[in-house]
Amino acid sequence: MPLSSSLTRPLLNPRKIACFSATLGLLLFLAFIIIALAVMLHRRADNHDEMARNTQAYVLTMLDELKRKLLPLQTSPRPACSAIKNDLIERAALDDNIQAILMVNHNRAWCSSLAGETQIAMRQFSPTTDTRKPLDIQLAAAPLTPDKPVLHLWLQNGEAGNGLLVTLKINLTPWLLYTERQHEMSGIAIVTGKRALTSWEQRVTATSSLPDDPSKTMTLPGYPLQLKLYGGRLNSDDITLVLLAGLLLSLTGGFACYALLTLFIRPGKEILQGIRRGEFHVEYQPVIAAATGQACGLEALLRWTHPEAGAIPPDVFIRYAENKNLIVPLTRHLFELVARDCHTLQHAVPAGINLNLNLSPAHLGDKTFFQDVLAWLEAMPKDHFSYVFEITERTMVETRNAQSVFDWLRGQNIRIALDDFGTGHSALIYLEKFRFDYLKIDRGFVKNIARESFSSPVLDAVLALAKKLNLLTVAEGVETGEQARWLRHRGVCHFQGYLFSRPRTVTQLIDYFQHEPRSEPAAG
Repeated sequence: MPLSSSLTRPLLNPRKIACFSATLGLLLFLAFIIIALAVMLHRRADNHDEMARNTQAYVLTMLDELKRKLLPLQTSPRPACSAIKNDLIERAALDDNIQAILMVNHNRAWCSSLAGETQIAMRQFSPTTDTRKPLDIQLAAAPLTPDKPVLHLWLQNGEAGNGLLVTLKINLTPWLLYTERQHEMSGIAIVTGKRALTSWEQRVTATSSLPDDPSKTMTLPGYPLQLKLYGGRLNSDDITLVLLAGLLLSLTGGFACYALLTLFIRPGKEILQGIRRGEFHVEYQPVIAAATGQACGLEALLRWTHPEAGAIPPDVFIRYAENKNLIVPLTRHLFELVARDCHTLQHAVPAGINLNLNLSPAHLGDKTFFQDVLAWLEAMPKDHFSYVFEITERTMVETRNAQSVFDWLRGQNIRIALDDFGTGHSALIYLEKFRFDYLKIDRGFVKNIARESFSSPVLDAVLALAKKLNLLTVAEGVETGEQARWLRHRGVCHFQGYLFSRPRTVTQLIDYFQHEPRSEPAAG
């Protein structure tokens, strides 16, 4: 049976769940983006550092090894070019990085691995090399192949202007291959003085033309050479991947949250939470003796005040509790609340007053029913209240062993009232089959009494049948004096309705009995 909107709207609002799920999805998206980007930036920074260290180590190793190999040429006295030419050629041929070796004296090259004996001024061959320094490195364009830049390595031998000038091939292939594996890297630049060679152009340019924001700048200890690495830590592909992954996570999390909330946070669970939170209370409506106008009984009515939804109609949450197999814990809670209240009420209500409780057929058929009733009777004040359990015609349909349950209840001095008589399909059969103490007339019959020229053969027949079966009658929903007089005239024993009292809290009920009104005297 679908829940009424008065319960589902505040407790299981799809819009609220959807908003909460969407908010959670957004938070997951933002959290994932922040964490993923932070982790990725950290890893990219580590990659850049590792690449810088490897590149620096590679170049230093190459230059240090080259200096070690050329050291014999620096320490030997100046021989004739014919004596060392073959040695120069051999050294240049055995090292892939060397293009040419020139022996220099007083700033003039006097012997070359390429041309043998020669006389070339240093400012003509390498005008930017500073021969006054013990070591200098300069970028230059090769005379014969200008499109292939070279490095001029100057190693001084003794006085200024004397030494070795080594022309080194610049092979950027290993660096290009390495940076290719690092997708965030866009290139590398070799810088000497005011000149630079970049991997994206591979020609000598001015350092002023380089981008201003290298990701890493490395200096080589002992060498006037810098290496600059370029590239952002995050590229468009990285950001797109993170956004797509974050979107997928947020959608998955949002849908999962919506499904879980829809599945688990529903009124059935709210009922159990309401029991734990103390949201239920009992109100008591007096039952009036028609002969005296005095209260002779109380009907305990369970009420639920939800912190968000407010008052939930009893017929809504009770029927829903039955459908969700929660009526047993709910009735136990009713027993606990009534027992607690009655220890206070016993000082205000007369001894022997009837206490009426409505029972669900689902509880009567439960295996714990007898134990629950005995525990409740034990918790009630001793010898002060008389007990009446109200059941509906539906109870007899859904409880196979109804007769044995009724017999057991009478054995516990609990009387039985047939509630809402006349609203079912087989009431007369039940009256013949089972023995009841009270017959409660449904308010639907009572409310029509106010009409002019009211005549109800059905109600007349019900009252006559109750009298013949020696059943006490209780009329529900009595709201006017005319209804009370009509019912009293036809022998109804008890009244219950707003004419006499609305359902009252314990405090209100105590005040009611302290100032108890009297109804009209019985008509003769």
